[in-house]
Order: sequence, then structure tokens, then C-alpha cells
Amino acid sequence: MKQYLDLCRRIVEQGHWVENARTGQRCLTVINADLEYDVGNNVFPLITTRKSFYKAAIAELLGYLRGYDSAAQFRAIGCNTWNANANENQAWLNNPHRKGEDDMGRVYGVQGRAWATPDGGHLDQLKKVIDNLSRGIDDRGEIVTFYNPGEFDRGCLRPCMHTHTFSLLGDTLHLTSYQRSCDVPLGLNFNQIQVFVFLALVAQITGHKPGKAYHKIVNAHIYENQLPLMRDVQLTREPFEPPRLNINPDIKTLQDIETWVSTDDFSVEGYQCHPAIQYPFSV
Repeated sequence: MKQYLDLCRRIVEQGHWVENARTGQRCLTVINADLEYDVGNNVFPLITTRKSFYKAAIAELLGYLRGYDSAAQFRAIGCNTWNANANENQAWLNNPHRKGEDDMGRVYGVQGRAWATPDGGHLDQLKKVIDNLSRGIDDRGEIVTFYNPGEFDRGCLRPCMHTHTFSLLGDTLHLTSYQRSCDVPLGLNFNQIQVFVFLALVAQITGHKPGKAYHKIVNAHIYENQLPLMRDVQLTREPFEPPRLNINPDIKTLQDIETWVSTDDFSVEGYQCHPAIQYPFSV
């Protein structure tokens, strides 16, 4: 919580106003933030200064790992975060590549599981990483990236959290995740949860101990219409101790994640929090 609150205060106190053309909203913005999560000791980075709904974040991660390309698929597993970008983003609605209602295009997990190759085929980045790590191999390129500039015009949104690099030291697995842009009041806790769970899951199915997850953010911002709630409400609250995350030990393979795993296979213990805050969302 301390590193999260320190970042929020830094933006409020030191941020620069930047116009955002996509949303039409101004943002208080800082450049470069480094967060770290102790996955090995199960210090789950769930925000306690407001109620955080962690299962939706895990559902979104599961959708990415399965390569989903439809908001309907995400809704079916308990995540509603793609409804607006798939169906209310005017630029995407006018895009000739959009296939219809709920279509997200070639974003996030589609790139991670089916990156288009020059011969007309597809590369499954995630499977390569899982296969290598399961054999104890780290080729210094155990990377899953969703950032494909050649196909930005074929998706409803450029990826914000765009690249994940796994590093194996002995029997301990670490993760470094890179994020180009972060809506701190709304998106950051989703992102924190996903970085933590991604490392915990991959360590579990590849047979390694989880270590540290390193989360690097380039552009961290608070939208102008979010600022009063962050400054006058959330930052006045005292945080509670972090909870612990329990993951079903029967999750043992990538196929398990692709087929039967649901948010019911994740639970949190010891979560105390302040009341929810309804931050506005900018499409």
C-alpha cells in the first residue's frame, strides 16, 4: 500500500497537466514509476483504502491468457471492462476491421497467443514461454508481448500493460511487466493484481517458486474528473494490512487455464478495506 499511496501523492503534488486527445480529458501526469510485489511471501497488492473487486481483474487476466477477442467472452467469465472500448469507442466503431458488436479486434491476448507471422501463420508466445520454463530453460527472452504496432489499426485499443518478461534464477521465477500508460485511480489496482497473479500462476504450472514481480509504468496519471475523489477521499484514509491470495493447487497446466479455471479458483483471506469509491471512467 505504501508504494501505491506514494505514487498517488506524487501525481497529485508533482504531476503536470496533459491533454488527452482520445478521451478529451486532462490528466495530472508523472513519468516513470516502479512498483514491486512480493509474490513469494504472498503479500497480495489489493488496495485497502477503497474496496477493490479483485475477481474481475483475475477474470480479465484469464481472458488475456486464453486469447479472447470479444467483450462477450470477457463478460461470460466475470469481467466487464471491455464493454465500453468494444462498443462505445467511436474510432473503433468506424473502423472497417471491426467485425460487429463486442468485437475487440487483435488486442492483448490475441497477440500473446496468435501473433501473425509473415508466412500467414501464428506464433503462440505464451506457450513457448510455458514450455521453456517447464523444462527449466530461461533463454533471456521468455517474453510475452501484446504490443504489435503493425496491427494497431485492427484493434479497439493499444495495450497499456504491454510486455511481460519472466526470469528464472535457480528454482525461483521472477516477472518484470511493462506498462506504457496507467489510469491510477481505476486501472492500477487491476494491473497490480494481474502482475501478481500472472507470476503466481506461471510459477505454479511450471513447477517453480514465485519470487518478485516488478511493475514498470511509463506514464502514470489521474484524470481531472477523478482528482477530487483521489485527493480528498482516498488519500485521507489509513491503509490496512495486505491480504493473502489462495490459488487452487489443482491448476497444473496451461490447458487447465485455457479450459476450466474460473475466478472461483481464487480467494483472498484477511482483506480489510474502506468503502468503495466510484471513480469516473474515460473511454
